[in-house]
Amino acid sequence: MKKIVTVVGARPQFIKLAVVSRVLRQQPELQEVLVHTGQHYDHNMSDVFFEEMDIPKPDYNLGISGGSHGEMTGRMLIEIEKVLVKEQPDLLLLFGDTNSTMAAALAAVKLHIPVCHVEAGNRLGTLDNPEEVNRIVTDHVSSLHLVCTPSGVEFLKQEGFSDSIHLVGDPMYDAFCYYTEQLDGSELGELLDFDGNPVVVPEEFYYMTCHRQENTDTDEKLKGIFDAMDALDAPTIYPVHPRNHARAERLCKEYGYCNLILTQPVGYQTSISLVNRSKKIVTDSGGVQREAFFARKPCVTVLDLVSWPETMKDNCNQLAKPDKADIISKLSVPVTFESDYQPFGDGHSAEKIVDHIIVFLARGG
Repeated sequence: MKKIVTVVGARPQFIKLAVVSRVLRQQPELQEVLVHTGQHYDHNMSDVFFEEMDIPKPDYNLGISGGSHGEMTGRMLIEIEKVLVKEQPDLLLLFGDTNSTMAAALAAVKLHIPVCHVEAGNRLGTLDNPEEVNRIVTDHVSSLHLVCTPSGVEFLKQEGFSDSIHLVGDPMYDAFCYYTEQLDGSELGELLDFDGNPVVVPEEFYYMTCHRQENTDTDEKLKGIFDAMDALDAPTIYPVHPRNHARAERLCKEYGYCNLILTQPVGYQTSISLVNRSKKIVTDSGGVQREAFFARKPCVTVLDLVSWPETMKDNCNQLAKPDKADIISKLSVPVTFESDYQPFGDGHSAEKIVDHIIVFLARGG
């Protein structure tokens, strides 16, 4: 039996883990050991995903969160190395581009453990973005690159990779398809305000997620986004990341925004329901902009650089600055989704991922 250690730490990774681990654990020749670094520690950012998506309880929970990028990554590197030395796996499985991802990749490669990177090849084109550093480092120490979209394949080829690249599709699309079929809208009843009171969901609404440091580290930037959303023709539901709670609440009180509905962080199923039922979406999340595309909802992404070029076709997803006029202008652009354009796979990437892992291990890496 071959042993695989999987390391996760943040919301998008839990979603991918749910669909991949379900298939992986059906294979009698494979054993998965799950490590949760604790990077996302809030109940609604972590525990609720494991509960509602039936993700196996982690074998190790390292409880590492907070601090600077260097501090967090360093602590993770130390603790993950201890797990890998103890478990002696045949492969390390990683998702995405968090500090947890890079720390685990570095720990494994120094112990001569091959690394499989799911979501390999995604590029923004700037090292100003901390996730870009994580994904580049991880790709360059990985032995198996499993890619979500054609653009990822091209980026990896430009960086000199060839035989290790496999286009498998996006496990987030797998999850979206699987869980959308199970939702009936009742999950929106789980929305709570900051005081723990139920939120009344309006018939029509926009959905916003905004958590990146570059959009929330000053009043000016977040106020520009809030000014735009408050001026729209329907309310905006905004689940607030814990680190942004105080600033968001204070700005709403200071400027009297009445068209913004601030809520506590939401679980995956509630978020997917909000995506599917919203008019349009404003986000700075790589995951949510893809989910908007899956749901065929027009999306405005408040970032300077394209992270998923496949979603930008025909203005389905547009970039905007944290500025009222720019966001409103982009939300006003007519959008048409092509019915036969789906570059994120067929909803069965998890099976392809596990198949490539089995072949890789059978060949001895």
